[in-house]
Parts: sequence; C-alpha cells; structure tokens
Amino acid sequence: MATTTAGTAAASAPARRRRRRSVEGKPRLAVAFTVLFFALLYIPIIVVVIFSFNSRKSLSSFGSFSLRWYDQFFHDEQLLSSLRASILISTVAMIGSLILGTMLAFALEKIRSRRARVVGTVTLVPLVTPEIVTGVAALLFFTGLGIKLSLTTVILAEITFSISYVAVIVRGRLAAMSDEVEEAARDLGCTPLQALRLVTLPMILPALIASGLLVFALVFDDFVLAFFVTGVDP
Repeated sequence: MATTTAGTAAASAPARRRRRRSVEGKPRLAVAFTVLFFALLYIPIIVVVIFSFNSRKSLSSFGSFSLRWYDQFFHDEQLLSSLRASILISTVAMIGSLILGTMLAFALEKIRSRRARVVGTVTLVPLVTPEIVTGVAALLFFTGLGIKLSLTTVILAEITFSISYVAVIVRGRLAAMSDEVEEAARDLGCTPLQALRLVTLPMILPALIASGLLVFALVFDDFVLAFFVTGVDP
C-alpha cells in the first residue's frame, strides 16, 4: 500500500510541476503582449513628436533639431484660433456629457423595468453608428429646426454623441458597487443627497475621470461630426 502511494505521489509530481510552469508562464506571456501592444501604440506617436523638431519637411529623414514648425504654428492666428475652438468645444462637451451621462447611468442602474432596458439599449446605438450617419442626422435636425450652424451646434452635437460613452463607463462602475454602502450611509443619518455626495460620487470618481478624459480626447480629435454641424462662420 505504501509502495502504491509513493508511486502515485511520484507520478503526480511531474504533473504538478507542469501545471506550476504553465501558471507561471501565463503572466509572463500577458506581460509580453502588453508591452508589445503599448509599443505598437506609442512608438509611432513618439516618432511623430521627434520629427516635429525636424528642420526638414520630412518624416523619413531627420536633418537637425529645430523649432521652426512650432514657431510657424504660434505665429499663425488661424491655427491658434482653431486650437482655441477645439479646446473650448472639447471642454464644454466633456462637462455636459459628464453631467447628462452620469444622470443617465444612475437612472438606468436604479430603475429596473422593461422601459429602462429599452432605453439602455438605445443608449448604445451611438457607439456602433457610423459617425458620418450621426453627422448627417445632426445636420438635418438643426437645419430642420432652423438653427444656424455655429460652435454652439458643434457643442450640442458632440455632447449628444458623447453621452453614451459616459453612461456606459459610469454604469459599469455603479453595477460593481454594493447597494449596502449607500444604505449604510442612509442608516447613519445621511439624506439621499448627502449619501450621493459623500459616498456614491467619491466611489465612482475614477469612472468619472476616465470617461471625462475619454470624451475630451474623442471630441478634440473628432472631425466628421464637427464638419457637418460647424457651418461657415467658425
């Protein structure tokens, strides 16, 4: 009996070692893929940044270090005006979509009904709709109401487009939270508004920051939607 037990233990030892090597190898493989992913993502950006100091007008050969292009940029009023407009639109769209998207996320998470599920599904539509379709729809909407195209219409269109991103991210954080935390705050004497301000909002703050930065980057980089609703004045 002892011989059988020893033999079984000896036979299972290599299997345990193989499983251990397999478990230990997976994180290394994941780290390797992560490093490769970020390298492919950021190396082209780093190359563009380096060549922005190129004295030549080329992305293939580097002449010498120069601030020529930055000097031209900061002395071009049209480019500076475009930059200011982009920052203004991105900032206002980020704030507006954060407020509306967070309110929508709270509503979808707290209200458990068929109507809420339908609204939640509709919320995902802008995420999968081609941007040119959204741009044409926004153009037809504003012109149908007789609203003159301007920076205001761009901001409104970008807010409408960005609400879905905020709602999805914040709703995911709310779904991961336990209702007992807010209930405990209520039991300790907090009003609903105090529980929201002192407990819930600090817990979802990372999701708010992440969605805000994402919306700012998306709106700042957006061209198609802005092209349809900008008009001729800006």
